[in-house]
Amino acid sequence: MAGLESMVAEEVKPIDREKTCPLLLRVFCSTGRHNSPGDYARGLVPQNELQIYTWMDATLRELTGLVKEVNPETRRKGTYFDFAIVFPDARSPTYRMREIGVTCSGQRGGDDNKTLAQVKFQIGNYLDISITPSNRMPPPMRRPQNYVNNRSY
Repeated sequence: MAGLESMVAEEVKPIDREKTCPLLLRVFCSTGRHNSPGDYARGLVPQNELQIYTWMDATLRELTGLVKEVNPETRRKGTYFDFAIVFPDARSPTYRMREIGVTCSGQRGGDDNKTLAQVKFQIGNYLDISITPSNRMPPPMRRPQNYVNNRSY
């Protein structure tokens, strides 16, 4: 069994929110789809920005609640929130997107308690949320994958 690494869950240190300064989380929401990584190119960002001050121990469920506070049409039970991190590609002047989890209004799910720290969010990254209203098909459950600009190589 040499060469096998143990899969130990990372222990997240609790953050004292009274003593720790929050970070600015720039969130971009879109109905039914994620914004394209190309929308973040050349210093530009999509129009639909929501700015949230939060901490690295914020869960996807907590972020869902904050989005629902300012976006009343997302409060309906059965609305899906598909989260992705948008970050600069270290090897090219483009942005990449990595899906990190899905939450649903009115239902508990396996991704609810994921924190920004656990999904390797770094300060300066963006959060892109695809919102699927309850009257539409939920997002397909898929494996996490990296997205690159829709360019042919």
